[in-house]
Amino acid sequence: MNIDEVKIYVLVFFIYAFAGWIMETISISIRNKKFVNRGFLIGPVCPIYGYGVVLVSLLLQKYQNDIIVTFFMSIIICGFLEYFTSYFMEIIFKARWWDYSQRKFNINGRVCLENLVLFGLASCVIIYVTNPFIIKHLKMIPSMVQNVLIGALLAVHLVDNIVSYKIILNLKKVSNEIKDDTIEISEKVKNIIHN
Repeated sequence: MNIDEVKIYVLVFFIYAFAGWIMETISISIRNKKFVNRGFLIGPVCPIYGYGVVLVSLLLQKYQNDIIVTFFMSIIICGFLEYFTSYFMEIIFKARWWDYSQRKFNINGRVCLENLVLFGLASCVIIYVTNPFIIKHLKMIPSMVQNVLIGALLAVHLVDNIVSYKIILNLKKVSNEIKDDTIEISEKVKNIIHN
């Protein structure tokens, strides 16, 4: 992979991390009838979506002629990513950002069959429809503009990670229960930022 491809996939990461944040935030906010900043970071990104798309895009390039293999391999890749992201975030922060224990066919509440099937379907749409469109248009952006954009996005993302990490580590224990702690964490982070 050359430097131009790396730059394209960095931009792809941010596009899908932002799209994932929008989807998650709208979904959870509607369900709870109030705004919930979904995700670990303060800023409008859910990096797990960006990483998922980049991993699926790169690891499944040689299977692009077989939509069935792409579908099932996407389920495996996204399942591992979601499970271990949940596992390590819980170890580090003593909180859960999602919990599927009430859904059928879940593994430790970290992944569930329903979401994995959706990830497989979404990955097929991304690989065969949205990625070709997005990548084609990203390649039209002049290299210097790409460099400035990537530099700015990475700088903001780094600061967001550091600030979010420190704030969440400084929160008092969120809960003794194993549950989705996102709303509670979001409220506490909002109070810290506004005070």
